[in-house]
Amino acid sequence: MRYFEKISFEQFKKDVKDDKELYNNIELPKRSTSKSAGYDIRSMENGIIKPGEYKRFKTGLKVSMNDDEVLYIYSRSSLGYKHGVTMVNSVGVIDADYYNNPDNEGHFSVCLINHGDKEYKVEIGDKIAQGIFSKYLKVDNEEEILEKRVGGFGSTNKKGND
Repeated sequence: MRYFEKISFEQFKKDVKDDKELYNNIELPKRSTSKSAGYDIRSMENGIIKPGEYKRFKTGLKVSMNDDEVLYIYSRSSLGYKHGVTMVNSVGVIDADYYNNPDNEGHFSVCLINHGDKEYKVEIGDKIAQGIFSKYLKVDNEEEILEKRVGGFGSTNKKGND
């Protein structure tokens, strides 16, 4: 099954803020039109990104998907075109085994960078990215991989998962 859900309130208190009302107001991503590919992802934090600066914004979300799928996180084209704001890494990749990991339940964030010459203000509830699900392929002669994800953000880069 493929779906978005809120992280637990306990995780939200650790990662974002001890604010039940804010937690209750998290909007699950949805598509804006019947033919939209992307699910709009909103910020759960306020922030200002100065020119040349980058900042990570929490979403309060995790995502479940089939084992042969990935969620790609892309910049919203209007942010880049109108404000010079894009994602730092151009495309985020959320693997199926990131869901419910022991470090942070699979809570994902979006890191934005301001390439413009004016400050850019992000407010709680602003659409800051879009997520698109996709199936992926593996090489036919791949050796069996026995490693399991044991952490959250950046965990496949930790010792033993190089």
